[in-house]
Formats: sequence, structure tokens, C-alpha cells
Amino acid sequence: MHARCYTSTGAPIRVESRLRAWETAIRIKHTIERIPGGMMVVPLACGALITTFAPRTAEFFGSFTGALFTGAIPIIAVFFVCLGSTISVRALPGMLRRGGVLMGTKVGLGIGLGYLLGHLIGALPIQGGWLAGISTLAVVAAFNDTNGGLYMALMERYGSPEEAGAYCVQALESGPFFTMITLGVAGLSSFPWQTLVGAILPLFIGMALGNLDADLRVFLGKAAPALIPFFAFGLGATLNLTRIWEAGLLGFVLGIAVIAFSGVLLIVADRLTGGTGVAGMAAATTAGNAAAVPALVAAADHKYAAAAGPATVLVASSVIVSAFVVPPLVAWWARRTRPSPTSASEARE
Repeated sequence: MHARCYTSTGAPIRVESRLRAWETAIRIKHTIERIPGGMMVVPLACGALITTFAPRTAEFFGSFTGALFTGAIPIIAVFFVCLGSTISVRALPGMLRRGGVLMGTKVGLGIGLGYLLGHLIGALPIQGGWLAGISTLAVVAAFNDTNGGLYMALMERYGSPEEAGAYCVQALESGPFFTMITLGVAGLSSFPWQTLVGAILPLFIGMALGNLDADLRVFLGKAAPALIPFFAFGLGATLNLTRIWEAGLLGFVLGIAVIAFSGVLLIVADRLTGGTGVAGMAAATTAGNAAAVPALVAAADHKYAAAAGPATVLVASSVIVSAFVVPPLVAWWARRTRPSPTSASEARE
């Protein structure tokens, strides 16, 4: 039975119809998705704005609300399990080829910079002058880690199915794993194997589950996209926008340098493997959780303790700058290289 109400003239009005019209009038998801990387950028911005202007919000509410502000890492761990479940072992070679080239280019750049700066300034930050606070750790963390969630969101709108699938490789790059590897290869540090394995273990657990059980693949795979705005909000809640001011021009320049230098190399690498450069441009970011990398590295190797604080501020500035600058650049590059850019889902049809 449908609920009814009546106008002053006695004409019936279906409440259900009015509710349906109201529901279709508020198109929040559609509006967010019109923004390049919106499902990542909008929640990230919301978290950053709340933390900037109401920094005690998490403490004030506590409980589950407070956990949402501070629980990005557990959500990312669950996201990696869900994402891993969608990756077929048979599909790995193709995705590794495209994603591996991008990851290798980005990590290779980080290793080169780490080796150069490590021998010029060592593990400690520069103490004086215009470059005060810059360190090998800050530069490597900013350049090494790609914002995998933003990459996937941009590829779903502007990329091909193969480029979107290459996210599994980009996911491996995010976080402390490859920063630790880079510092180790550059001869600047060493880390226990447990720490390195733990950084990628959730993804491979998900892969095992998804390949062993098709039902689990469907069950977990559906959850992966829905987790993006939640961990994006949590990552945003760790970013105080005043850090851009605290980092000064140096932090802004670091973010622009990540986009400019890695962007050029990644676009070239992408085009050499048959791409249009869109995926390369989308990978020219600093990962949202890269701001936590200096502290994690310092916890594993105490000689980076002095560099961790200034590096966190600089990397956080790079995260913010790249998160807001790269999406419109990707949209512009897609228009430049593809007259009618299509989403990955449209390309599959």
C-alpha cells in the first residue's frame, strides 16, 4: 500500500513519488565524480579542512567518529586485501608490464636522488639557509610514493582498463616499503625483512583469497572502491593545511618538483610502452600516507630521527600540492591526447 497525501483541491499526491524525485535531485556521488579524482580529492580535502580549522574534532567526539579521523592505516590495509582479491594471477604479466614501468621509473628516480643527496648531505637535514629542513629522507619520501588511490580514481575516468588494472603495482609503491628499499639500495640504511614484507602482505593475502575462491573475489572486490573515500578522509585528517605555510616556499617547491620532474619521466615511460601519457601524469604525485613515512623510517632506523620532523612537514606539503594540482593536469592531458576521453568502464563496452 502506498502512502498518500492530498492537495487543497483533493488531488492525491504519492509520497513515494515525491521521495523518489527528492532522491534523484540530490546527486552527491555524481557531483563528486565530476571532479577529477573526486572520490579521493573531496574526502581528502574535507578531512584536511576539519583538521585545519577544528583540530580537536577527533578528540572531542572520540569513539567511532574519532577513529574515523585517525584510522586511515587500518582502512588502507583492508583496502589492499579487497583490492588484491580482484587481481588474477593470469592477469599479472600485463598489469606488471604497464604498472611496473611506471613504478620502476618513479622508484628509479627516488633511488637516484637518494644516492645523490645521501652522499652530498647524508642522513641529517640541512640546518641553515633557504634549504633549511630539506633532507634525503624528505626528498625520497616525496618522490618515491605515488598516490595509488588518486591514480586509480583518475584512471577509472580517463584511462584504459589495462591502466586502471595497473593500480595493483602502484599500490605496492605507496607507503614505507619502497622508501626503505630506496634508502637501502642507496647504501643509506637497512631494515628488517619483516618490516618490508609487512608493507605488502595484505595485498598478497587478498590475491590468494581471490584466486582460491571466486565468491570471495566478488565479495571483497565490491568493497574496494567504497573504501577509497574513507581512507582518503582519514589521510586528509592527518594533513593540517597550515603545514604549507609552515613548510614555506620550500614545501610548495618540493610538491611542484615532484609533479614536474617525475611527471616528465613518467609520461615518456608511459608513451614508450604504448600509453598516451595519461597514466604517467596520474602517477606524478606524492602518496597521502607518505607524510607518515618519515616517522616510520625513523622508527626503523634511529639515525633519521632528526630528519623525521622537518621531513614530515615538507612531505605533507608535497602531498597537498600534488593532490590538488595533478587531477586538473590529468584532465587537461587527457583532452590533449584524446579528443573524447572515455572512462575505463566505457572502454570495456
